[in-house]
Amino acid sequence: MENDMEAQREKRPLKHLQGLKGRVQNSLSGFLRACIVAVLVAFQFAILIVLPFLLRQYASLFYLVMELFGVFTILALTNDSRSMSYKYGWLCITILLPVSGNIMFALWGKVGKKNKLNRRIKSTIQSVDRHLEWHPEVSDEFRKKHPVSSRMSRYMEANGAPISKNNEARYYDMGENAFEDLFADLERAKKYVFIEFFIVAEGAIWDKMHDILKRKIEEGVEVKFLYDDFGALLRTSTDFAQKLRAEGFEVEVFNPIHKYTSKLFMNFRDHQKILVIDGEVAYTGGFNIADEYANLVDRFGIWKDEGVRLKGDVVWSMVVTFLELWAVCSKNEAIDYERYRAEKTSIQSDMYCHVLRDGPALDTRSFVGSMYKQMIHYAGEKMYVMTPYLILEEAMIETLLEAVRRGVDVRIITPHIPDKKHIKYMTEYNYGILLKNGIRIYEYEPGF
Repeated sequence: MENDMEAQREKRPLKHLQGLKGRVQNSLSGFLRACIVAVLVAFQFAILIVLPFLLRQYASLFYLVMELFGVFTILALTNDSRSMSYKYGWLCITILLPVSGNIMFALWGKVGKKNKLNRRIKSTIQSVDRHLEWHPEVSDEFRKKHPVSSRMSRYMEANGAPISKNNEARYYDMGENAFEDLFADLERAKKYVFIEFFIVAEGAIWDKMHDILKRKIEEGVEVKFLYDDFGALLRTSTDFAQKLRAEGFEVEVFNPIHKYTSKLFMNFRDHQKILVIDGEVAYTGGFNIADEYANLVDRFGIWKDEGVRLKGDVVWSMVVTFLELWAVCSKNEAIDYERYRAEKTSIQSDMYCHVLRDGPALDTRSFVGSMYKQMIHYAGEKMYVMTPYLILEEAMIETLLEAVRRGVDVRIITPHIPDKKHIKYMTEYNYGILLKNGIRIYEYEPGF
């Protein structure tokens, strides 16, 4: 397997010529699809902006309605439980664009809490969480062994993330190193494979995975494949899902891009990366199914996304996490979870694990964001952070500065080559206050 990956890297120029026609067709079809959506959305925005000029004879009445709309917006933001940065963002939009800004807030301002998909996710999670396994004896044991860390553990359990023991984990500092083991584990699949990723791109990595999965389906292995529509935009053909279904895959697409502004939840995406094999092995991390994550193509220099391979009791939480969103997208909550339970693990270890899930459907307060703050708060000597985006709220900045004042050695690594230039500017904007207060910041020069 390692030789195969090395051969692919050595033949990068040739790889781009293979299947070039199909790649170009996929890119063009995705580009046209994106353009059509953009034109339709722009047309509707134009109507929203031009409408006041067409109603000039009713200007007084129209602007009275807009003033009332503004009052509604302020009241709605005041009562919203989300962060102040979220509220300030919408206030700036409605102040700068008093007409279209208020209309945009009416369309999208409550997307995170009120849209139909979000409500369905919350309802499904509430019914599915009963399938998680809780181990009070493990919680007590962990509390006695690790009294400080157990505070965070209790918080995680209170937010639906049970602790487990008897686990093994293999860490990959580069995504490209994970694929070799991942493909080998797929070859050993006997019952089922669950796949959930944000980005899916047709290329060498997908071709390899696709070939293995097709063979496994022919052998009777059940394959469920869930991906985000926005993450696959421009990276797959328009009939990608249909072709997979014809080959025996079970496929669901999360939150398809819609042409109507009221349904254009561009930022309501599924960023989970999960791959589970027979309930015995699970992969997660930052890598997606695309060639850049294996450094087979050069997009932004050397791509550094990490991953982890899990075995043991923790895998069941990964199974439940996948099936939660699968039930939402398939609109089928009558799933027999016991079908997917593996035999009791033979692993005996003191590795304790939680599986954290977060998102607007779970809690607008951001459970994972709170966890980061707690980890920083409990840091005693050092805290090293590596992140592609350093976009910080005021509360997070203050938490970091408090750690420095306690004498904690805080270091942050960000990429030197960005994937989005405007995000790079925002990241660098945050450098000033952090550097001024003693936080050391480094950039990963080889790439992203």
